[in-house]
Amino acid sequence: MEINENPTTTQSISKSAVGIGLFAVLSAAVIAITQVTTVDRIDANVREAESKALYEIFPASIDEQLYDHRIELDAGQLNVETGTTGYQAIQNDQVVGVILPVTSSQGYSGDIDLIVGINADSSIAGVRVISHKETPGLGDKIDRAKSDWIESFRGTRRQGQDDSNWAVKKDGGQFDQFTGATITPRAVVKATSVALDYFETHKNLLLSPANREKSYAE
Repeated sequence: MEINENPTTTQSISKSAVGIGLFAVLSAAVIAITQVTTVDRIDANVREAESKALYEIFPASIDEQLYDHRIELDAGQLNVETGTTGYQAIQNDQVVGVILPVTSSQGYSGDIDLIVGINADSSIAGVRVISHKETPGLGDKIDRAKSDWIESFRGTRRQGQDDSNWAVKKDGGQFDQFTGATITPRAVVKATSVALDYFETHKNLLLSPANREKSYAE
């Protein structure tokens, strides 16, 4: 016995399948666009925070725009992303300091991204936290907007890589920790030490105006 399919039913099923397929494609596209937009917005916020922080570290004492004097850095040594950029601070045609990005993976709640300003004499010009996920009311005091703790680095000088004083007070060093939160400030102190190590290793190149936009990975 031959069974004849109802054309109307078949067309209805086909239309439903096409509709579901189109909905799935459109939903995927919306999700993808949202993700890209969110990432772009986060990147823009980070760049804005970094731009502001640059001039808090080297304020009006420099002659030229920091963004005009970029230097390419070895991302691996600073635990940051590939293609990392540092900046030279210029005064009277001389490089008086540099700003280096560094990331600590030892934060309590994840990575802590910082920039560290280092004067030509190896003293700290300033430190700023660019992004973090530390606990509000505790570890987030590393943020300049939350407390002035980060200013304790300004003008300090590390006495070599084995300087036991370059640590939080709980570890026998000079920097305060926070009540109920030692891991976060400890991570920041160690990150500044990484930046200082990099500076000392590449000091001559970093302070040379002729070496802008060159890599110090070697």
